[in-house]
Amino acid sequence: MNDVLRRAMYDANLTDLDLSAELSVDPKTVRNWMHGQVPHRRTRMAVSRLLGVDEEVVWPELRPDSSESRRPAEIAGIYPRRTSISPLTWLSFFESAKSEIGILAYSALFLAEDARIIRLLREKGDGIRIRIALGAPDGTKIVERGAEEEIGEAMGAKIRNSLALLGSLLMQEHVELRLHDTVLYNSMFRSDGQLLVNQHAYGIPAAQSPVYHYRHSDDSEMFDSYLSSFEAVWAKAKLQSAAI
Repeated sequence: MNDVLRRAMYDANLTDLDLSAELSVDPKTVRNWMHGQVPHRRTRMAVSRLLGVDEEVVWPELRPDSSESRRPAEIAGIYPRRTSISPLTWLSFFESAKSEIGILAYSALFLAEDARIIRLLREKGDGIRIRIALGAPDGTKIVERGAEEEIGEAMGAKIRNSLALLGSLLMQEHVELRLHDTVLYNSMFRSDGQLLVNQHAYGIPAAQSPVYHYRHSDDSEMFDSYLSSFEAVWAKAKLQSAAI
C-alpha cells in the first residue's frame, strides 16, 4: 500500500475517482497506484503537479541509491516556478487547513484575483485563524533591473488591487490583515503544517521563481526557520482595518 500517495490525495481533498477524472485514466488504475504500482514517468509528473508533492516523495523507490543525493524528508516537493502550481493545487492547499492559514508576500495578487480562493478564505475565516501580510503600497520600493521608481509604483498598484479584493475578508472574525515594509527574500504561504516558500531572485519575477513545499515534522529545521521569519515580519507589520 502506498501510504504516501493516499495521504497526499487526502491532503489535496481528492478521491481516487477525482484523481482518475483529472488525469483521464480508469479509477482502477489509480487504485493500482495506491496498492504499489508505479505509473509511467509522464503520468507520475502529472500526479505530482496535481497533488503538490514531488514524485520521489510519492514513489521513494525512484530515488537514487546515494544517500548524499537524498533531500531532507521535510521537503515534500519542488516546483521550478510558481506558475507550475495549478489553481486547483492552490485551492486544495488552503482547503486542507484546519487551524491556520498564513500568507506573507508583497501583493499576492495572483491569489486575490482568484474568486474561488477568496470564497474559500471567507468560509475558512469563520472558524480558523487567517493571517495575511502584504507590502505597504506607499512604502515598498522594489529594485529590479535598475528601475526602482517604476517597479515600486507598479508594485504599489498591485498591492492596492489585492487590498481591494481582500477587503471583504476583514469582516470575518478570525481574519487579520497587516502591512509590512520588510524587504522579502521569499514569499510564504502556510496551511497548518504545510508551507510553500516562493523564492525571490533578482531580475526574475516571483511567478517564474522556484517554490519549495515543506511539511512539518518533529525535526523540521527548515520549516521552523521559515515560520520564525514569518512571525518576525508579522510582529513588525501594521494592522490594516480597511482596504486601501
